[in-house]
Amino acid sequence: MSVSLPSTEFEALRSHLLEHSVRRGDFTLKSGRKSSWFIDSKQTVCRPEAMVWVADGLLSVIPHDVTAIGGLTMGADPVAFITAGVAATRGRALKAFSVRKEAKDHGGGGRIAGALDPGDRVVITEDTVTRGTSLLEAAHAVIEAGAQPVLLVAIVDRGGTVGSMAAAEGLPFRALLTAPDLGFDYEGG
Repeated sequence: MSVSLPSTEFEALRSHLLEHSVRRGDFTLKSGRKSSWFIDSKQTVCRPEAMVWVADGLLSVIPHDVTAIGGLTMGADPVAFITAGVAATRGRALKAFSVRKEAKDHGGGGRIAGALDPGDRVVITEDTVTRGTSLLEAAHAVIEAGAQPVLLVAIVDRGGTVGSMAAAEGLPFRALLTAPDLGFDYEGG
């Protein structure tokens, strides 16, 4: 389910993604499936002209009682940190964190890097999702850390299957834009 951004921000973000993040050609996705298009949303999320659009989009759907935002590194990192930074300039305190792909066996250890405390109410984020497995993996790590995921949010949902997977685990899912918003069919499943 896509988010309802103001039309000017939606169109600006959509145009930016199409110009800077979407590539056409022959690609093999992480799942091994072939696709005629690829999206590297970080090419939008990490550019200064788009950072506030991304943060505004996320902040428009994050419940007010949420205390932290993060997800699986690398896809979630820029989204979470930019959103938390913009939120801070608006008087809203959101901690940011990353979920490592594997537990660290030295230092403080564990899978969580950054600010996440037991009891936090958490938004799990990602730049682009196809199947949604990264969002759910991060949600499971957050639960193991004693925090509570309350919402999954992606900048782009290219697969169209995440909502049902998330719902099966009792979690709502939102996307700022979808594959059809960018002119493509969903490729999940």
